[in-house]
Amino acid sequence: MANTQQFCTFYLENYYFGIELLNVQEVLRQLELTEVPLAPHAVRGLMNLRGQIVIAVDLRRQLGLLERPEGKPAMNVIVRTGEDAVSLLVDEIGDVVEVGDDTFEPPPETLRGKVRSAIRGVHKLEKQLMHVLDTERACTVEERPVVAPTEH
Repeated sequence: MANTQQFCTFYLENYYFGIELLNVQEVLRQLELTEVPLAPHAVRGLMNLRGQIVIAVDLRRQLGLLERPEGKPAMNVIVRTGEDAVSLLVDEIGDVVEVGDDTFEPPPETLRGKVRSAIRGVHKLEKQLMHVLDTERACTVEERPVVAPTEH
């Protein structure tokens, strides 16, 4: 029998993603965020999670997807990155899925842009592809480019 792994799954736009269950601390409904002035575009704010300050990264923005429709609340997938916790804001939570190594493939050639660089590969499931998110890449927020004033 092939080695198996469990994934916490979620939806983002038309994509179905999975994060290794070992990296997931918890899943929560939308929490109140405090905006951070001058934060990178993907950072939606900070949240207080039982006394721990957690950065909230909007995965739609992080992966260069369309903005979440107005009035559609985000769900929080709290992941551990080393000592810290980061909240990944997603559209909808799926199930815990167990898959074998035999269904894993590299990212499809048709996948482009930031989504391709943020996944390790895909698992071919019965009805859809599960994109395996690289949590380190997904949680690494790039600063906005600073535009220097031009001299005349």
